[in-house]
Amino acid sequence: MLIRLGYDIVFETTQPVPIVALLKVHSSRVNDLRKPDELNLEPASKVECYFDTFGNYCCRFLAPAGQIRLSNSTLIHDTGDPDPVAPRAREIPVQDLPNNVLQYLINSRYCEVDRMSNIAAELFGGIAPGWNRVQAVCEWVHEKVTFGYQYASATKTALDVFADRFGVCRDFQHLAVTMCRALNIPARYATGYLGDIGVPASPVPMDFSAWFEAYLEHQWWTFDARHNQPRIGRVLMAVGRDASDVAFTTSFGTANLRQFSVITEEVSEHEAARA
Repeated sequence: MLIRLGYDIVFETTQPVPIVALLKVHSSRVNDLRKPDELNLEPASKVECYFDTFGNYCCRFLAPAGQIRLSNSTLIHDTGDPDPVAPRAREIPVQDLPNNVLQYLINSRYCEVDRMSNIAAELFGGIAPGWNRVQAVCEWVHEKVTFGYQYASATKTALDVFADRFGVCRDFQHLAVTMCRALNIPARYATGYLGDIGVPASPVPMDFSAWFEAYLEHQWWTFDARHNQPRIGRVLMAVGRDASDVAFTTSFGTANLRQFSVITEEVSEHEAARA
């Protein structure tokens, strides 16, 4: 299947502001692209691209004073298969984990692992290690936390979500990530495109989505505490310890968001050829 991906974002500044954007498709999906994945800037500005310490493709530029528009439209091929499920996938003992995976066991900006260790042990310590324990975490978060855009907060942490029991997409994932880490299961935050493919269309405007990945059986697996079901057409953009590592833009100065839209939709070969 083919999926059209795109965004149209406008910022307004009163003076030149350096910005780093993580808006490109992750390197693991580059070979699936059918059109160039380009960050277009209006007015045109010099863009420097690099890979950060998590392997994410970043673009940095200096936004001039006034308005700057970030846009893109591309096509990507997808198998059309739902997220893989492996109920027999084992947890890997900490002493056997790769060195670069250990960072996904400890505290980060939004994930207070040390403060939630006892809670995680009480809730999930009696469940056999492995895939089913991670799935139990997802189910618990999915059932206990209420979703609502009115609950969005840039400062809300996993412990806040556990106490308040409401949040947006990223809050569900932060809580699940923290629970997993507290159980010595490496977990990392992920963000990207997730359209309403194979599920009823959502009445709210499209946005970038968040999910998380757990390290089992020596590889990363996709889990989603918000939706709690395998989904079709998930396209990864970036991974990190939590949302602070994968913000779609980071501004080193004041940049006010004036327009924001995201497109993620399945298209036919005929529609793609006409685009």
